[in-house]
Amino acid sequence: MTDSQTPRHTDEPRRVVRIGGASGFWGDSMVGAPQLVNSGLIDYLVFDYLAETTMAILAAARARQPELGYATDFVDIAMKTVLPEVMRRGIRVIANAGGIHPRGCAKALEALAATLGLSPKIAVVEGDDILARIPRLREGGVRDMFTGEPLPDAVLSANAYLGAFPVARALAAGADIVITGRGVDSAVTLGPLIHEFGWTADDLDALAGGSLAGHIIECGCQATGGLFTDWQEVPDWAGIGYPIVECAADGSFELIKPPGTGGIVRRACVAEQMLYEIGDPAAYVLPDVVCDFREVRIAQIDEARVRVTGAKGRPPTETYKVSATHRDGYRCAGSMVIVGIDAAAKARRTGEAILARTRAILAGLGMPDFSSATIELLGAETLYGPRARAVQSREVMFRVVVDHPMKQALEIFAREIAPSATSWSPGTTMPAGGRPSPSPLVKPLAFLLDKAEVPVTVQVGGEVIVVPITGGVDAVASPSTPPPATWIDPAGEATVDVPLVRLAWGRSGDKGDIANIGLIARHAEWLPLLWARVTPEVVRESFAHLGVTRVERFHLPGIAAMNLLLHDALAGGGPASPRFDPLGKGFAQMLLDLTVPVPASVAAAIPG
Repeated sequence: MTDSQTPRHTDEPRRVVRIGGASGFWGDSMVGAPQLVNSGLIDYLVFDYLAETTMAILAAARARQPELGYATDFVDIAMKTVLPEVMRRGIRVIANAGGIHPRGCAKALEALAATLGLSPKIAVVEGDDILARIPRLREGGVRDMFTGEPLPDAVLSANAYLGAFPVARALAAGADIVITGRGVDSAVTLGPLIHEFGWTADDLDALAGGSLAGHIIECGCQATGGLFTDWQEVPDWAGIGYPIVECAADGSFELIKPPGTGGIVRRACVAEQMLYEIGDPAAYVLPDVVCDFREVRIAQIDEARVRVTGAKGRPPTETYKVSATHRDGYRCAGSMVIVGIDAAAKARRTGEAILARTRAILAGLGMPDFSSATIELLGAETLYGPRARAVQSREVMFRVVVDHPMKQALEIFAREIAPSATSWSPGTTMPAGGRPSPSPLVKPLAFLLDKAEVPVTVQVGGEVIVVPITGGVDAVASPSTPPPATWIDPAGEATVDVPLVRLAWGRSGDKGDIANIGLIARHAEWLPLLWARVTPEVVRESFAHLGVTRVERFHLPGIAAMNLLLHDALAGGGPASPRFDPLGKGFAQMLLDLTVPVPASVAAAIPG
């Protein structure tokens, strides 16, 4: 039996702590956990299941069945597959699978373990659920931190984003498995590092480095070739390797993947993931530390290893961010396919006709109009707006999404979609399946809450441990970063238009109604050129048709990159958005298709 297979819960400090990220969201592949466990290369196995959209799903599930409200895949698939081997090898597990019902998750896991003849010590971190305090907070004037609107009446869930110190406390109490509710995604990784290295709240740079390690692996294979701009270079998608970070006591770490797996370990992949879903890189606010990623360095050690250093930390704020969900009527989405000449025009007219007919029926019944109605076409480049290519698509799917306070109104809408197949456009068809069903519209909201109002406890082995959370500052003051050196075109040299993708790597994501696009220069000396060409004004103009009101830009000299924040970009974002791409996942691809003028000498240096 190797050292990694030997059960080990000792106080002996490690030189390196090895953590495998087995899940990037609720719904990730079942291959991650067994691949990492059987590699023999990890001390900890961590799972990230939660997003704002996931919390909305869990809230709806628990409303139907009180015993639910957690990520059932963690118990029914992941742990059922690997728990015996996890226990045999002494690997400890941390997961935020508890969702809005962590005790329910722990109870289900205990039952599974009993059927396997196992008895792991399971800890539950609680305190994030503050739903019972919503009426008092509403009366106190608490408002949504993004919209400024008062807290609504029909709040379904409200959970504070907890940090990593409660996880570390659970491990110190001897837990084999730690289940949390709504913590920040990186806390499942930072918690073991605090425990193993004895970091305190004052070890700010180390905490920032550990948080970055968690941020890199929290989305699973996105660190090992998933979503990579140069996707053609990534081998064996089907067998892609899940990420492992080997973390040192100073907060630096190296990223690898299990040998013999697909995917790649590439500096650019890790850089893309560092920029994924962040805002100001000088002030990435977490419960335990405010991270500064501007001077992070990412180095390719060899073809199987990348080293990350240079994260800095500042004291955390006095508040937690609270993620909440609320009911706002009902939603129904219906779609049809149009084939043939002028397919896009026919699809648009069909969608408009469905809305006009249904509105007339509702008016005749004395019902109000839809609170929202959206038509989108897939296959006609409508997402690109004025930059859409003049291609006469001959196959288009249209999607009509409507919201209404009354379920009955949406049942009428659902009935009026299929008749378009025989009433209007030639070439109308649809995939097999019945008419769409209205469902409750659950929307997210967020606000800040003083940490003193959120008592956090760890329940393990029948003992309840109070975890004090102290310190913090009133507000985050973000240091400014000078832009890159001013770019000056060579005198008298002609320019050549090239696609941005040949100059930069990029990845995009979301935070509520804000989309972010991270751009990394393929060569550091090109960043001043990119800074001069890809300005906030150029980006806002490229996405103005999607409602973008302003664009912020931040400089990361450590990796020769910029981060762009597109405000009001996602029609509400998450489950509130009616779009095909509610999370902005395609925004980087759209921007990378932009052509920019570059000097002929630069164009000549571009490979391919």
